[in-house]
Amino acid sequence: MPEGHTLHRLAAHFSEHYGGEPVRASSPQGRFADGARRIDGRTLETAEAHGKQLFLGFDGDEWLRVHLGLYGAWTFGDADGERHLGAPRAAGADGRPLERGADGFAVPPPPVGAVRARLVTAHGWADLRGASACEVITEEGKRAVQARLGPDPLRADADPERAWRTVTRSRSPIATLLMRQDVVAGIGNIYRAESLFRAGIDPYRPGRDVTPGEWEGLWADLCGLLRDGVRDGIIITTRPEHRPDPQARPVPRPDTLYVCYRTGEPCRVCGTPVRAAELAARTLYWCPGCQAK
Repeated sequence: MPEGHTLHRLAAHFSEHYGGEPVRASSPQGRFADGARRIDGRTLETAEAHGKQLFLGFDGDEWLRVHLGLYGAWTFGDADGERHLGAPRAAGADGRPLERGADGFAVPPPPVGAVRARLVTAHGWADLRGASACEVITEEGKRAVQARLGPDPLRADADPERAWRTVTRSRSPIATLLMRQDVVAGIGNIYRAESLFRAGIDPYRPGRDVTPGEWEGLWADLCGLLRDGVRDGIIITTRPEHRPDPQARPVPRPDTLYVCYRTGEPCRVCGTPVRAAELAARTLYWCPGCQAK
């Protein structure tokens, strides 16, 4: 599932390439036909993300809310060629030039697969597939959705104290709490495991046993990691000293994560085998040495 940095990249992409433009909206698949009619012909005025939710704001108090879920992804056709943003595809251009019709709107290729929503402007097109949520709501509805979400470390309005109040009262493991979108919005399986490793916190420690200093450090680190994710387009959590020498021959694979997907491999810091277990319906990874109780 795409984590918070991907949604903020999506919001920035829509703002840069489609902002201020009238949009033709359709639903080739048919499941979003009513919603498409509500925003068809309207101007995309703003785009923002809150956690794993993307909000596209149109004139007339209409908001397109999208949650990509496990399999959702956007495919874009912009001036730079075709690219994908979502899970689990990598971004990349195919070099195909953008075509425009006599009416000035871009001419997208025929839809491939189950395209839930298609948005077309003069400067490109965007196809949405596989999302767990895709609906048009009002400003009031948007505020209601956001009220159910915890603070997003990438948003200027984030209040870490709000999340801390929940954490410090809870007996649930801190690794479970970090996955709850009503506690911290935008954190997924990779960021929870990697941030706890970097903080040296046992993922099974009850939230109420996390110290204020540990929480402040954890929050600050999440803010930095997510900002890096927005900038780089990938999740990189290893510090330079824990990565292989890029000049070594043969060139090693890039080592961007400490514990995720490394079950049984030696910890990059202490050498203890990385462990894995199911927690909060996802696979949790941690190092018993660096994250001792």
